[in-house]
Amino acid sequence: MIRKEINRISEVGKALISVEGNPGVALNHVVELLEADTNQSLSFAKAINITEDTTRFQVFNGTQGLSTKTKIRMHELPLTAGFSHKMLGRSFDGVGHVNDGGPDILFEKELSTRLDTLNPTARLVPKQPLWTGIPMIDVFNTMVKSQKIPIFAGPTEPYNRLLSQIAQGAQADIIIFAGIGLKFDEYHYFKEELSKSGNMDKTIMFSHLAGDSQIKGLMLPDVALSVAREFGDQGKDVLVLLTDMTNWSNILRNVANYQDMIPSLQGYPGSLYSELAKRYEVAADIDGAGSITIIGATTMESLEDPVPDNTGYITEGQFFLENGKLKLARSLSRLKQQVNGGTRNDHRAVMTAMASLLADAEKAYEAAEVGAANDAFSQKLLRYRKDFIDQIEEPFGEPLQLEAALDLCWDVLRKHFEPIETGLSKKLTDQYWDLKDSEKGI
Repeated sequence: MIRKEINRISEVGKALISVEGNPGVALNHVVELLEADTNQSLSFAKAINITEDTTRFQVFNGTQGLSTKTKIRMHELPLTAGFSHKMLGRSFDGVGHVNDGGPDILFEKELSTRLDTLNPTARLVPKQPLWTGIPMIDVFNTMVKSQKIPIFAGPTEPYNRLLSQIAQGAQADIIIFAGIGLKFDEYHYFKEELSKSGNMDKTIMFSHLAGDSQIKGLMLPDVALSVAREFGDQGKDVLVLLTDMTNWSNILRNVANYQDMIPSLQGYPGSLYSELAKRYEVAADIDGAGSITIIGATTMESLEDPVPDNTGYITEGQFFLENGKLKLARSLSRLKQQVNGGTRNDHRAVMTAMASLLADAEKAYEAAEVGAANDAFSQKLLRYRKDFIDQIEEPFGEPLQLEAALDLCWDVLRKHFEPIETGLSKKLTDQYWDLKDSEKGI
């Protein structure tokens, strides 16, 4: 609810503005800056110093275009996000305004976007699997509800397509897509694919296009995660898909530079780790409520870049997308052991056996490059490696249930090896080696 507007800016600096007296704000309160004549929103600013005579605000994206005539609008609650169950199936911008051309929504409540830390005693130990329909994830790096995990990928990799694939197959009550710095065709691709899959009615899209205000991009994860937390508090299992967290971090860097913060590595603020952690730590399995799981696409040139480097210390594993494939050797879900022992009786054994055979196959591939690996078993390994990459590491296609994904794994093993060569127990090979199509989980 809007409280009041004032027009008494006394000084405009490079990144700061000063106001006579205290207009009625507390420290860290965020206000909106408006063009004097049209009331057009120009930027946001945060109160950083309050005295009896003056209040100083730090402007998020610089003071260019501001003057002493600029209006300051105070809100009853700083940086709130509207919430309604009617948001499902709709699209919004970075500050939660409808942007899909449809009718406005009458919100049921306003949510704080401060992302306050959840009481640790309210967090449950993750023990529920989150199935995605992608064999490389569900079989080899099983996710759990409440996990936080990034997708590391080069800038040209189809990471947004992978997020769309996850959204189509994910077994979650609510899917919240949060895209920062999207191209126009990427935004429509997500929307079309979700509509085709039938999941649009349980999805909320928050999008910031590349040409939109940086402030909307900066605020977008907080708005999306605040809505996710509200659904989680209501007992829903929520999956949040963030992309691209490098774009978001670059906006954070620009804002920090406008505010004359002392830069750290590659110009990012020294607070980059805590800023990323604040968003990822929203992921939780909440006692007496639902859960929030976060997958964040992070583009990179190198793992040593500040954004993926800091992200790796915060999250619980990572998925590596390389040449359009989810690479087993570089991917890891650190929480998979919490859940993959309670699935089908061959799950862990197949995962371990195929990973071991792939490691041997990679050695054979390196040997083959120098003219070695000419023996019969090495040739088997090389053919197995090709099928593993083409069928198992391939993340795109029709989503598969876990049973069907495990059966696919058995098909690959059966094609290239004898039972004794797989390292699997005789009990399991007797049970699954000659499985008929009618017995498969398809």
